[in-house]
Amino acid sequence: MPTWDDQQYLKFADERTRAARDLLARVPLDAAQHIVDLGCGPGNSTALLAERWPQARIVGVDSSAEMLRTARRDLPQLEWVEADLRTWRPQAPVDLLFANAVMQWLPDHARLLPALLQQVRHGGVLAIQMPCNFDEPSHRLMRETPGPWAERVAGARAIAPVAGPAWYYDLLAPHAGRIDLWQTTYQHVLADAQAIVEWVRGTGLRPYLEALHEDERDAYLAAYLAAIDDAYPVRSDGRRLFPFPRLFMIVTR
Repeated sequence: MPTWDDQQYLKFADERTRAARDLLARVPLDAAQHIVDLGCGPGNSTALLAERWPQARIVGVDSSAEMLRTARRDLPQLEWVEADLRTWRPQAPVDLLFANAVMQWLPDHARLLPALLQQVRHGGVLAIQMPCNFDEPSHRLMRETPGPWAERVAGARAIAPVAGPAWYYDLLAPHAGRIDLWQTTYQHVLADAQAIVEWVRGTGLRPYLEALHEDERDAYLAAYLAAIDDAYPVRSDGRRLFPFPRLFMIVTR
């Protein structure tokens, strides 16, 4: 896993939190006593959970000390755990496991997701949102921008394990009482091509930058920016549209 910069991530906090709000809106729980926010990051999604269920015990879990430092500062009343999400499990079944924009970083969904669902009480919910943008220009160009760095970026990150909705339905339906699945492509309005680069520097671009030699990062970023400038044309008002597809799952056990 790459290291994380909480301030870079939060440059687009409103846009990133929008998907968490849309996921949360479909969770069919009137009450909840124990909630876990998997991949809580700096706590922006966890704050939404605390707002909806103020009396619940809410635990945020993340592998990044940098992200958790911000979460603890902003929401000291909640519980925060630094742990590897591939192996961490709650001590007892929970009412809601909430995983907003984290599962795309983790391998072996065929094993991991059913195991997580087993950590939810009967009648509880596993709620997942994942970007499915690895064939979008923003992510394809991370891997394909030509230069002396080509070999290093090619091995920087495995292609995401995000599959299609039908695959996840078939995986989880035998263990679930109900599944609510949908896909949304957000059309984010950003100022320019540099803003698109700044967006992905907070997430998907990080492992590629970390794979580079320090003296070639500026050249890589310049080449990547030029490619992004071509891939996302200027609109009539001078801004850029940044399409961002995401997959949502509400799995009731």
